[in-house]
Amino acid sequence: MVEKNRKYLVTSALPYANGPLHIGQIAGAYLPADIYVRYLRLAGADVIYICGSDEHGVPITVVAEQEGMTPQEIADKYHFANKRAFERFGMSFDNYSRTSLREIHYPLAQQFFTELNDAGYIIVKESEQLYCHDCERFLPDRYVSGKCPHCGAEARGDQCDECGRWLAALELEEPVCKVCGSTPEPRKTTHWYLELPKFADWLREWIGTKADWRDNVRRFCLGWIDEGLEDRAITRDITWGVPVPLPEAEGKVLYVWFDAPIGYISSTIEWAENLGEPDRWKDYWQNTETKMVHFIGKDNIVFHAIVWPAMLHGQTSVEYVLPGQIPANEFLNLEGRQMSTSNNWAVWLDELLDDFPADTVRYALTANAPETRDSDFTFRDFGSRVNDELADIFGNFINRSLGFIARYLGNKVPEPGELSAQDRELLDYVSAQTARVSELIENFEMKNAQLEVMNVARAANKYYNDEEPWARREDDPARCGTILNVCCRVVGALSTAMEPFTPFAAGELRRMLGIKEALSWEEAPGYEPAAGAELGEVKILVQKIPDEEIDRQIEKLKAQSALADDDVKPEEVTTVSEVNFDDVTKLGLVTAKVLECDKVEGADKLLVMKIDIGGEERQIVAGIAPWYQPEELVGKVIVVVANMVPATIRGVDSRGMLLAASVGDDEDVRVITVDGDVPPGCKVT
Repeated sequence: MVEKNRKYLVTSALPYANGPLHIGQIAGAYLPADIYVRYLRLAGADVIYICGSDEHGVPITVVAEQEGMTPQEIADKYHFANKRAFERFGMSFDNYSRTSLREIHYPLAQQFFTELNDAGYIIVKESEQLYCHDCERFLPDRYVSGKCPHCGAEARGDQCDECGRWLAALELEEPVCKVCGSTPEPRKTTHWYLELPKFADWLREWIGTKADWRDNVRRFCLGWIDEGLEDRAITRDITWGVPVPLPEAEGKVLYVWFDAPIGYISSTIEWAENLGEPDRWKDYWQNTETKMVHFIGKDNIVFHAIVWPAMLHGQTSVEYVLPGQIPANEFLNLEGRQMSTSNNWAVWLDELLDDFPADTVRYALTANAPETRDSDFTFRDFGSRVNDELADIFGNFINRSLGFIARYLGNKVPEPGELSAQDRELLDYVSAQTARVSELIENFEMKNAQLEVMNVARAANKYYNDEEPWARREDDPARCGTILNVCCRVVGALSTAMEPFTPFAAGELRRMLGIKEALSWEEAPGYEPAAGAELGEVKILVQKIPDEEIDRQIEKLKAQSALADDDVKPEEVTTVSEVNFDDVTKLGLVTAKVLECDKVEGADKLLVMKIDIGGEERQIVAGIAPWYQPEELVGKVIVVVANMVPATIRGVDSRGMLLAASVGDDEDVRVITVDGDVPPGCKVT
């Protein structure tokens, strides 16, 4: 239940200003936060929504060098571009700031460092880091490339995209400076570290009280703490960032993970100054009764649920509010594959908004939100969500009911007569659903909340069909008027209930009804329009998306990405690189018995299998449905790559890959099976 006597401080993870926003980011940390904030405002809560650009760190400098610009120029370019994209999408930030604000953010970040240092939470360590003699500088991890020590693939200094392992630049084999191409060498350097182990007991106790947190957040954090926290470097040897406020640390800056979350506070300070009330930020950040909610993706859990609370707890001059909720979403995949910005396998928000209204994107992303597990965005699903649901259910009810009034009742709200049992049943349902949607949003179940609002539109369509106002217009005009008056009441309720999800359409509903300001969440279910009031011009609320446009989007995605190789046939590959014995042994080939097999819903080519690889059961997905019925594979012993990087294909998790061969011109695919009585789990050599 919204507590009107307390303050709400809502944030979304600060996006890097090193490139455009993609829909995976939007679905994870931004759209659900905007839904929550819009609802809180309608419910009468005292809430501010804070965000801004994360403008420091190596990702910014890498792009700057690639584009021949300064880091500040890159930050400026993408800060303003992303801010405009957010505005087009309907994000309702109270303040969207940036961490390169030297007047506000820099002093605050330095104060955080100083207080932690003075309190004994920061230590100095000497360590080795790769140094480039030609560039005359230490190389941050993303300035180094080389071979992954685990799989041998080309990798960055922080991660191998091939096998998915986190790396340190010093682990790379045959390291190369990505700027000049020379070979760097290890050299000792000094850095300052946050002693996270000192916070372990406090963090364990504090997180233990968060029984209402999502399981994926709470379990992950407690597990991380139980494994043993480690000191975390807080400084870097680069020039772009907040300078470390110590004379002996000249030339070093604060690590971006440290200064970025402080941006939540500096953005709020900027908000207060813009209001002309410079101390008002303290009403939220220095009020322990404030409920602070961080919306993030699951890759940010450690920083927001462990490191950031420790930083806040370690401040000595001020008692800051601590996170009250951290609803971390899972990942949104794209057309059966993990999004990859480096391979341009992504749908960029600004480009999508060039082709589709923001509400259609908001609706489809919410309907497929990755709240409890990874989900998959496909353009086919996007089209069907918009056409079959948003247009045919929600838009249809608005158009037919208000359109009827415009055509036959002088475009004025009809006089209501005595309400029938059917009328009251629908209005009671609207009231009950509004309360249900409140519960779901407050529990961060945005997908189900939107579904329940759409159920109101479904019920309203059924009511309209059952009551047949068109059949009563001539013989019972009073009853016809009552039916349409009830419809106007429901439209008014929907104009508020849909506001968090589709704010532009909600505004159109208010315009059509002649409502100047949004109805509050409390008053919307009981809305009664004034009989005889003039309605606004009725327009089509949701335009359907043609199949041809969906086809165009799919082809555009394939054309822009290096990953779009679905149409490459086996016979088109004429050369194969030679490998040595060590390369072969890196493949974890084992025998596996197929225990269960079924088709993947909505995917013509995919089968999902449960397999036994020798005492361990796994699930894999394979594109062999055109050649096999599921029952044909059950009981067979096949060969799989057991150490394949886990993937999500069409929303289904897959941990492994089976071996198969393409035979003949017709591409008859045959699964590789094992001869004789071989148990699962045997190594294939």
